[in-house]
Amino acid sequence: MLGGDTFAPDINGSASFAKRLAVELKKRGHEVHMVAPSPDGPGRSGMETHDGVEFMVHRLTSWRWLPHPWLRFALPWRIKANGRRLIEQYKPDVVHFQSHIIVGTGLAEAAKAAGIRLIGTNHTMAENIAQHVTILPGPALRWLIKSQWKAAADVYSLADVVTTPTKRSSDYFEKMTGLTDVHSISNGIDTSNYVPSFEPRTENRVVFVGRLDEEKCIHELLQAFALLDPSLDAKLDIVGHGEDLHRLERLARDLHITDRVTFHGKIPDEQLRDILTHGAVFAMPSRAELQCIAAMEAMASALPVVAANAMALPHLVHPGENGYLYEPGDIPAFAAHLTSVLTAPPAEYTAMKKASQRIVAKHDLQATVDTFEALYRGETVTDPVTESVPVAKRSKPARGGSSAG
Repeated sequence: MLGGDTFAPDINGSASFAKRLAVELKKRGHEVHMVAPSPDGPGRSGMETHDGVEFMVHRLTSWRWLPHPWLRFALPWRIKANGRRLIEQYKPDVVHFQSHIIVGTGLAEAAKAAGIRLIGTNHTMAENIAQHVTILPGPALRWLIKSQWKAAADVYSLADVVTTPTKRSSDYFEKMTGLTDVHSISNGIDTSNYVPSFEPRTENRVVFVGRLDEEKCIHELLQAFALLDPSLDAKLDIVGHGEDLHRLERLARDLHITDRVTFHGKIPDEQLRDILTHGAVFAMPSRAELQCIAAMEAMASALPVVAANAMALPHLVHPGENGYLYEPGDIPAFAAHLTSVLTAPPAEYTAMKKASQRIVAKHDLQATVDTFEALYRGETVTDPVTESVPVAKRSKPARGGSSAG
């Protein structure tokens, strides 16, 4: 039984990981149940098809967070009863929750009480949660961030094993919660889903994919794009939707670049893959990526990447090899790095494209699923080496005396 506070049709790292994990587990013969908020309000349970695979999804009654255009949440005052009901009815062998906020709390407590093996993966930062309640004054926001990290510590401490997608996010999670022995296991990606092109490009297209929310710092991308030499005739494709859309559209107008920027919104996977295939460089200005599946998809499409030197992005972007990192806020450097990619000689540019493919190959989805299956069985695992600098982790017995480490 998997659970999360966000799931398809939502588009974000946690939702995408949960969907891919559910699909791959079902393909391997497991009975899979997903627990998530309803995308339209009323609760219901039934078979759903995702990526051509059918499995059971329990949609909990949800309300929309009014300040946000699409974010919905399960009702907190019903989550513990719902967790107990689902655990008692379906008696899963293992429960794997993706966040502590609401759904994870109900499932974790019910699984712990029932003696069911419990795995927790963290895809969120309290700082990101807080940005959805910016109506609060500064002191209240700081209190909320502190309380969310405390809540995360309380829920994840119930788990037999805790994971995050990267070593850097594991380190940060351990620092903020006080928990230890957190595994670094990539979200994984099926590179065969993406189509790289090594044909000479006919356009200089800069691509961004992700939620259009403040935490993504897309305004820096627009500002850097506006600094590019007009002779490059560059175009900017922004794929995704979110509450920051109108502010970003205004900024594009103010920067006089609207004729070269396309806000695609939410698009089908086939169209996204086509945009990535025909892109010239992928740009990610976010400071809060615990892994960045969007960058991994771009790398599987053989795109060089220019990204902020923050959180997990340095694990994916090796300066001078498959792209460049810029210090957050340094807009001229951001623009200079984009220019370096767009003006690179053909041999150098091809080398960057191949380096992206080589680096992302370490994040094989099947290896990720293998690792989680081992954790589900209670086996001791060694974290797959996916980081820029391999990090050896000492295996220890997991919380609660389990043999998993």
